[in-house]
Amino acid sequence: MKRIHVIGAGIEGQEGFSGRALELVRQAEVLVGSARLLKLFPDFKGKTLAVGANLSPVVECLQREQGAVVVLASGDPLFFGIGRYLLRNLPDADLEFVPNVSSVQYAFAKIRVPWDDAIFVSAHGRGLVGALDQIVAHDKVAILTDETNTPQKIARQLIERGRDGYAAWLCENLGTADEAITHTDLKGLLELKAAPLNVLILIKEYEAGGAAGGIGPCLGIPDDEFATVKKLITKEEVRAVSLAKLRLRHDMTLWDIGAGSGSVSIEADHLMPNGQVFAVERNPQCLAYLKENLRKFNSRNVTLVEQEAPACLDDLPDPDRVFVGGSGGRLYQILSAVDARLATGGRVVLNAVTLDTLTAATEFFENASYELEVTSVNIARTRPLTDYKMFEAFNPVFVLAAVKR
Repeated sequence: MKRIHVIGAGIEGQEGFSGRALELVRQAEVLVGSARLLKLFPDFKGKTLAVGANLSPVVECLQREQGAVVVLASGDPLFFGIGRYLLRNLPDADLEFVPNVSSVQYAFAKIRVPWDDAIFVSAHGRGLVGALDQIVAHDKVAILTDETNTPQKIARQLIERGRDGYAAWLCENLGTADEAITHTDLKGLLELKAAPLNVLILIKEYEAGGAAGGIGPCLGIPDDEFATVKKLITKEEVRAVSLAKLRLRHDMTLWDIGAGSGSVSIEADHLMPNGQVFAVERNPQCLAYLKENLRKFNSRNVTLVEQEAPACLDDLPDPDRVFVGGSGGRLYQILSAVDARLATGGRVVLNAVTLDTLTAATEFFENASYELEVTSVNIARTRPLTDYKMFEAFNPVFVLAAVKR
């Protein structure tokens, strides 16, 4: 059976290879790798092929050669490396991988930070938008950059998004005589010109650019952190219950109809880092506050729809979940439009503050054969800055959670 060994090079030159890896190189008739990695074996007697940006010649060579072939890669060949490309273009059975310590693993060891809870993003040869979305959705990120998508550029765009609350470690030329590790923050990265070989580690320290007091992604953002028309906001306790009843997953599409201040959309955005939220609102006064809140909380995946439901819903992608905070007197028409687009198993959560809305919504869901649960949420809070701890009661809210059968 033809066997191609794809061997990961360590950080420290030949001494970073295992004994087995060195023996495989000695037995090889063909050695493939970047010019930098081929220099690690100046005494190799067989044929060599230097790898460039175009990997097609590598696959052609590996298909043609019948003898022992070794492909040198950096670190772990299957970690943002050549391994993925080879597996797409060659039979799996022809390949054997011998991994080594990756640059990311080495970088975390150097800064003495555990990395089992980190996510890994490559901006190498890719666009920045997807990488940035991944970064802002997580607390600990290791990023492989390139000469176009530099640490400086990544820092600038994160700051423009209002997400500058990261500690940063720029790890350059790891394992070489020029190794340098700089501990700074995003603003500090703007002043640094990184070496081409680098790993950028970002660890969130706080949610910058958000509300006073450092309010960031959480469930139950205090009501007074939102700009809003008086009383036109889903109270934080009701909001928490409503979001729980929606059963959101990270990659869903949510319609927030009658978004008001945008409080539900904003918290849902935090819960759905890879999803889409469409905040539908027609009231001009509410829209001004909604836009202000979206900016304040750096909402990433919320699309504002400044039109009236249900007419505007035709232009939106099909929802997985729907929240109805207000209907403007068009409850039946809105629920009918939602029912036509919602897949089986989809959920609708509706907040009713009047018995009329509760009755109308209940009748609709029962007639449409939805599985319905109604929760009455009664809130009473103590008043701050008073001599006696008195409770102030709010009007009850009925939270309807309906599942399409």
